[in-house]
Amino acid sequence: MKVAVIGTGYLGRFHAQKYANMEDVDLVGVVDIDEERANTVARETNTIPYTRISDVIEKIDAASIVVPTSIHYEVAKRLLEAGIHILLEKPMTTTAQEAEELISISREKGLIIQVGHLERYNPAIVTLEERVTNPVFIEAHRLSGFKGRAIDVDVVLDLMIHDIDICLAIVHSEVKEIRAAGVPVLTPKVDIANVRIIFENGCTANLTASRISLTDLRRVRVFQPGCYISADCSQKNNLIVLADRTSKDFQKSIRPEFINHNDLDILDLELRDFIKNVRQGLKPKVDGEAGLRALRLALEINKAIYDSLRSSDLVKDF
Repeated sequence: MKVAVIGTGYLGRFHAQKYANMEDVDLVGVVDIDEERANTVARETNTIPYTRISDVIEKIDAASIVVPTSIHYEVAKRLLEAGIHILLEKPMTTTAQEAEELISISREKGLIIQVGHLERYNPAIVTLEERVTNPVFIEAHRLSGFKGRAIDVDVVLDLMIHDIDICLAIVHSEVKEIRAAGVPVLTPKVDIANVRIIFENGCTANLTASRISLTDLRRVRVFQPGCYISADCSQKNNLIVLADRTSKDFQKSIRPEFINHNDLDILDLELRDFIKNVRQGLKPKVDGEAGLRALRLALEINKAIYDSLRSSDLVKDF
């Protein structure tokens, strides 16, 4: 299969490296408006650098789109209209309307849109999805040091959207209420945020995301009757605690289980799955509809945050 990587920044470079190591994939080229950057990644992956999408668009079957979020829609639409399957990094687009249009084009042309919610390939999250049956309370912390990347969007679309997607994958209920707060600290956009999501079925999720933390943390904890499940996305491990609530000796009924997964390359898993989905016409784990659901909720959370900031005397210029 002939593929290209559009965008050779920090993450795009890794996409190119993974494709270049796949025996059944031909990395036809990498594209970036920064010629020097395209040249560097092309040399590393033994392929051809391009500065224009038009130079590669007729040579490929599929592509990874790893450009700034602000131009996801423009690039994705162009590739889909040319009949090319796409892996589109998260968040899908900046508006729900743009995402809906991309999904419509993909359906008309029989093309795959896979959205790059990488954590869904993390074995700790895979185990979480397998073990969670009736979530009642979810708590997630996604904290990162300031890296100066993805600052064209706020922390909700940059980081929290991972945990939004995970919540929507395990809670099969509509959202009833959102209570959110956030603040810009180092950039003009919100850099730290917290949201409390209350679902129609009674499940509550408390999500915190920060890109200005001094330490990194990516952990999701789920509580359900008789069970506590923790997924550490950074360390790729799970702690699962089961208890018999009917036991006369509750303490002795507690059975902790620690699962340490192999240090799998989850980006490689994601890209290989994308290639398989294209080849076999399979529905991706995170398809366009799933990406749209996460985006819609993220945008609702953002609206709640920015509405609060505009009405506050604490932060100006909103």
